[in-house]
Amino acid sequence: MAATPMPGNPNLDGNPPPLPPPPGTDMTGICFRDQLWLNTYPLDRNLVFDYFALSPFYDHTCNNEQLRMNSVHPLDLSHLSKMTGIEYMLYEVVEPNLFVIRMQKRDSPEKVTPMLTYYVLDGSIYQAPQLCSVFSARIGRALYYIQKGFSTAASKLEKIGHDSESDDANDDTTATKETIDLRELKRVDHILASLQRKLQPAPPPPPFPEGYTPSQPTETEQGSETQEGTEQQQPPPVDPIIDQGPAKRTKYD
Repeated sequence: MAATPMPGNPNLDGNPPPLPPPPGTDMTGICFRDQLWLNTYPLDRNLVFDYFALSPFYDHTCNNEQLRMNSVHPLDLSHLSKMTGIEYMLYEVVEPNLFVIRMQKRDSPEKVTPMLTYYVLDGSIYQAPQLCSVFSARIGRALYYIQKGFSTAASKLEKIGHDSESDDANDDTTATKETIDLRELKRVDHILASLQRKLQPAPPPPPFPEGYTPSQPTETEQGSETQEGTEQQQPPPVDPIIDQGPAKRTKYD
């Protein structure tokens, strides 16, 4: 059966289906196929026009229909070239899969103006889109992908900017942490100093033994001590019991 509903066949609601647009208009959105005819007759160059005449793409006022009414083959060029008006021509044939039919306007035997093109592909009839429609669709598709590419690039750039801002925020956080660490160090130093002030001072050194008088350094020793430097400003106290040794005794001969 035909894929496109024909007039006179009611649909499931009981209402007649809408009429197809008149031939010669844009009918690229519909397709015609009559499986019953295809199962009955072979699809070749001699019968393909009869099959095409069943479709809504066929204009019954064309010159080919007049030839059919006169029992002449509708594609006979010897008769069509003598007529003027709308006609159909079998433009290209690849049996049994592809048949290209061109609708044209004939003004004289030599002057023909192409109008529309139809093709029969594996038994289904389609109207070929016009060249301007093909260009418009291709350009629209190209613009779509270009716009999509720009949108993808813009989103990636925004992501890179967000990552850089995150890095800056991380750097600020690290600097803040370092500042907090320095403050903690100063606080610890302050606590240690306060504890040191609270500690008792060191006990004084033990007293010298009775009768011991510390020797005074001479001028030479004072000069040598000044030249050696001030590594020890206060020398450690001298233990008289260890350093002085036993008391001197008188030697007898």
